[in-house]
Amino acid sequence: MRARIVYSKWLAVFYIALVAFTLAAAPAVHASGGSIALPIVADPTFNPWHPNAFVESVFVNRVLFAGVTKPGKDLQPAPDLAKSWEASPDGTVWTFYLRDDVVWHDGTPFTAEDVAFTFNEIVLNPELGANGAQNFRMLERVEVVDPYTVRFHLSGPFAALPTYLAYNAGILPKHIFEGKDPWELSEFNKGMPVGTGPFKVREYVSGSHVTLERFDDYFGEPAKLDFVTFKVLPDANTQVAQLLAGEIHVMIIDNPLIVPRVGRNPRVKVHPVEQVNYYYVAINHDRELFQDKRVKQALLMAIDREAIIESVLRGFGTPATGPISPALEAYYHPDVRTYPYDPDAARQLLAEAGWQPGPDGILYKNGQPLKFVLDVARTKDLEPISALLQQYWRDIGVQVDMVHHEWNAYVGKIVVQRNYDATVNWWITPADPDVLPYYHSSAAHTGFNITNYKNPELDAILERGRQTVDVEDRIQVYREFQEFVAEELPYIFLWYPQEIQARSAELQGMADLGLRDNMHYINEWYLDR
Repeated sequence: MRARIVYSKWLAVFYIALVAFTLAAAPAVHASGGSIALPIVADPTFNPWHPNAFVESVFVNRVLFAGVTKPGKDLQPAPDLAKSWEASPDGTVWTFYLRDDVVWHDGTPFTAEDVAFTFNEIVLNPELGANGAQNFRMLERVEVVDPYTVRFHLSGPFAALPTYLAYNAGILPKHIFEGKDPWELSEFNKGMPVGTGPFKVREYVSGSHVTLERFDDYFGEPAKLDFVTFKVLPDANTQVAQLLAGEIHVMIIDNPLIVPRVGRNPRVKVHPVEQVNYYYVAINHDRELFQDKRVKQALLMAIDREAIIESVLRGFGTPATGPISPALEAYYHPDVRTYPYDPDAARQLLAEAGWQPGPDGILYKNGQPLKFVLDVARTKDLEPISALLQQYWRDIGVQVDMVHHEWNAYVGKIVVQRNYDATVNWWITPADPDVLPYYHSSAAHTGFNITNYKNPELDAILERGRQTVDVEDRIQVYREFQEFVAEELPYIFLWYPQEIQARSAELQGMADLGLRDNMHYINEWYLDR
């Protein structure tokens, strides 16, 4: 009897050890399903080309609408609706071979007609003013070769076309939009849109939330999550509170001061990410004051950017030298003119430009004070940054008056009306050195060139870069571009910020990308419980 008991005990120990070893040796397995939430700051518009589809819409639209290409995890364009592509020898015709297994959320098959319609009838229609249309100013038409092949015909070589097709350029359904005003189709743009992405809209409550559910007929890897909810939370403090409470699962921290507080929560992981992004002071070149580059150079030398990066960004950034960030490693050119903090040199440069101190400490030229208005948007960290710039510039004799605006009013004044002197903001651009839509004279006053800077020499460099296909040749062109803008300062370049993502510890599968680009891979996200 005793032998049986001893034998049973050893058998139990062996069984427990075997189970433990099996569990340890087995690969980690996550359970599919579940729901996550993310914050957005306002109601979205479900249409990537709609003129009102601003920042709050980008996150949702990148999930709902697939593009011809998408941003790759290496920042190179990757296949999406197109399986592959090729350019003609002269670079003026690009052929894209589309997938034949894609259906829209309503079950209608996707074809080349949808791609041609999106570009020919919406993007290229000048009367519509589609958001981002200026990115395709060289596109003449899209030809349908067969149901799953399209050709993009260009007015000249455009090496960055696959990259721009991956940037907020989702394809719209022809069978829904044909014959209708694309901006007035409220049941789509503000209701129940139809896309080809991994999730489709389940419920939309204005001012509250948008809930997406998994689209089981998605052409790519099926989504692991059941639902994704975008909560309309304009207040950053509310977003953080809900993150710490486990009510949202990932967000961008705009205020680095709270990173230590967030990082102490064991349920949250702080994840800094490099991205194609830079902060700047936009100066309106329609103002005579800013047509003298010495004034712009002095304004930049007067700013202690390192101090702002440490105090406001908490070290999550590096001083900028131009619009091409170090994230584009092959193209970034650090050996350009730089402007270390030197207020004495700034004063000397302004003196050379004819500005002399007055009795009130402000600089004067021809009886006029060196004075301008700095418009400030009430979003992210723009208000504390603007206040610091105001003080730095006051220290060298520049009078700056600040005017604050809510976001929509700010966009109308700066981007639409161009009725401003100077403002602080940021650009997140496609992952390519081709920034022609932001700097070319043709984009002044109406496009992304919000500083209205015009220079034929810069235009020629940008056009040459766009027409150059060979990578090594492109590197040389964009080195020349960076040297030019570092000297002439079409913008006053501030810094390259890191995007500070706060992720729930149970949220897994995210790519090492900015949150906007991560939306293209949301089908890979899952909850590890």
